[in-house]
Amino acid sequence: MTPFGEKLRQLREARGVTLSQMAEALDVSAAYLSALEHGRRGRPTFAFIQRIIGYFNVIWDEAEELQKLAAVSDPRVTLDTAGLSPKATHFANRIAREIHRLDEGALDELDAVLDKRKPRKAK
Repeated sequence: MTPFGEKLRQLREARGVTLSQMAEALDVSAAYLSALEHGRRGRPTFAFIQRIIGYFNVIWDEAEELQKLAAVSDPRVTLDTAGLSPKATHFANRIAREIHRLDEGALDELDAVLDKRKPRKAK
């Protein structure tokens, strides 16, 4: 499940809406919505996100949250390490091989490490 899919499911369940009801209202298949929730579909388009925002009648912060979650919810990530150090390429490949073995705690730890790192200033 992607962060966007998780939020979509939470919104749907909080409002007592079934996949079929939502799919019919948005003119998509229930299978598509299910795949979107479970991370078996790519990131939704901006236009589709706007339709979801309108469907749930969310405003401001919640609408912005949906857009941000969609931006970080591509389940098929590609990393381009061309031009980076061999260590960066090694690390990217290791993450790709081993991410399935990391539990939520380990993912939180890695996320915290990245959050601590400040972006380098361009020279």
